[in-house]
Amino acid sequence: MLDITIKIERPRVEELLAPYRSLIGHDFDGYRNHVYRCITYAMHFLDNATEYEQIVETAFVYHDIGLWTDRELAYLEPSEAVALHDNDKYSWGLDPDALRGAIHWHHKVFAYKGMYADVIEACRKADWIDATQGWCRKGIPRSAIAKVETTFPNCGFHKTLLRLAKEYGGSTLIGGFKVMRGIVKW
Repeated sequence: MLDITIKIERPRVEELLAPYRSLIGHDFDGYRNHVYRCITYAMHFLDNATEYEQIVETAFVYHDIGLWTDRELAYLEPSEAVALHDNDKYSWGLDPDALRGAIHWHHKVFAYKGMYADVIEACRKADWIDATQGWCRKGIPRSAIAKVETTFPNCGFHKTLLRLAKEYGGSTLIGGFKVMRGIVKW
């Protein structure tokens, strides 16, 4: 079995999510755990190298935030804008192109090649694992995914995505189409 390191305390994630807690509302626990699962997978792909931790944590806190900040199904650009704004406002010093790229390409179907490919690819693969609830494993064994999912339960996150597609799009079908058109990259 391929062992996966699970870090259950991430103070930076908690600090970054805190200002958005009331906005995310009852969807908060599901989103928070989605963020933690994705960080866990991405850091695994990056061999848990600490130099990537800050950018990965930040990218995943913000990667879907536009669903709540802008109430948008095409939420990549709004999510990028909020992340870049906060990066400037709080002087985190994260490379804006790496941060933008990790958010912008996290739904890319095929491998990302280009600047910051190590981080962007790790984030892309991590989100695909979680978005498909482990159906798409990207080389991680089912047992490791089950361990991550047990540690950070779904808390209705995937149902939230369906609900928001219906709520923002008028119907699940139309909303789903808007999501696919707005966020999936080839």
